[in-house]
Amino acid sequence: MSDLIDLVDRYIGVWNTADTDARRAAVADLWAEGGTLTDPLVDLTGHDQITDGIGAALAQFPGHVVRLLGAADAHHGTVRFRWELVPTGGGQSVVEGSDVAVAEHGRFTAVYGFLDKVPA
Repeated sequence: MSDLIDLVDRYIGVWNTADTDARRAAVADLWAEGGTLTDPLVDLTGHDQITDGIGAALAQFPGHVVRLLGAADAHHGTVRFRWELVPTGGGQSVVEGSDVAVAEHGRFTAVYGFLDKVPA
């Protein structure tokens, strides 16, 4: 279970990595080859699509960071967790979500995101 919690911490870190090359390396380390990231707005497969998709999301919210909300809950290769997007200096969240991720051999094979709070 602690391995899955570590993956979640690293996942949050990827969402806070502005440098494309560093983000690409982190995605390759975190996701299995052919892994997916799916939410209501995207359906991404593979390291390049995931890297670029996260970069596009970051570009929409400059000056914001993703933070874990509460503790992740994990069992049998699956982990669920909540997160929020907040201004870097603190303040109210502009987006909140819940994700469920599946991992094998220490890497995500699939991450499914749900948006709980979005801007009007």
